[in-house]
Amino acid sequence: MPELPEVETVRLGLLPALEGRTIQKALIRRGDLRRPFPPEFAQRLTGRKVLALTRRAKYLLARLDSGETLVIHLGMSGRMSVFSQGKPRKLGNYLYDTAPAGAGEGKHDHVVLETDAPARIIFNDHRRFGLMTLIPSDAIDENPLFKEVGIEPLSAGFTTAYLAKALAGKKTPIKSALLDQRVVAGLGNIYVCEALFRAGLSPKRMAGAVARERIGPLVAAIKTVLKEAIAAGGSTLRDHAQATGDPGHFQHHFLVYGRQGKPCRKKGCHGTVKRIVQAGRSTFYCPSCQK
Repeated sequence: MPELPEVETVRLGLLPALEGRTIQKALIRRGDLRRPFPPEFAQRLTGRKVLALTRRAKYLLARLDSGETLVIHLGMSGRMSVFSQGKPRKLGNYLYDTAPAGAGEGKHDHVVLETDAPARIIFNDHRRFGLMTLIPSDAIDENPLFKEVGIEPLSAGFTTAYLAKALAGKKTPIKSALLDQRVVAGLGNIYVCEALFRAGLSPKRMAGAVARERIGPLVAAIKTVLKEAIAAGGSTLRDHAQATGDPGHFQHHFLVYGRQGKPCRKKGCHGTVKRIVQAGRSTFYCPSCQK
């Protein structure tokens, strides 16, 4: 499933074609994804101007001038691709290719939005675990999708003091605590493994037992690894692609994730990366330098 950097990468690629633009046409090619589309979904999108395109946790939020917000979740395999209407066109920092013949008409092209950029945006999801819905903009925070979502890790409020308080008394491993979306929004398996390695913390250490002096470096590691991953376009292991269709590149910079049996990359460490399973998920770490 795409994590925060992948979703943020998609958001950045969509911005020039969607934010401040009017949706001239919306085509819905099926009745549902992981849940049904709202009633008159295409009609409620058509003619609407996108006032802002933001991200909350692993969701994209397009605030419309109708007072509603289009909420998008990519699920396991969802992609949002942007194509230029007409000749290839540079919008912002992105060059969008012309839509190839049949783009938007494929078996798994479920939603097509045409904007006055001019651009065609296609939501493709062959596993259909994604989500698109409309929520009143003034009720986002109280919606069940967001009501219990925790703090954004790249926000100013994600500090040593915040995380120390959130972890206090927790009797779960630090890896599991950081994956809890009620504690920190948007973190997933890849970036928690990478951040714990950079902070020198064992994923098996109980969250409530992490000393305060070690929480500061962990907060810094989380912020750094997320920023580096966003700059690299996210990580493409299977399905992730940027809005231009290009893959992400952060997978080439993994220090532990997917590297079981390989030498630790920390200078001076002679350990080997190990894989264990925690709560049904693979965890990668170096037992020699993560304590």
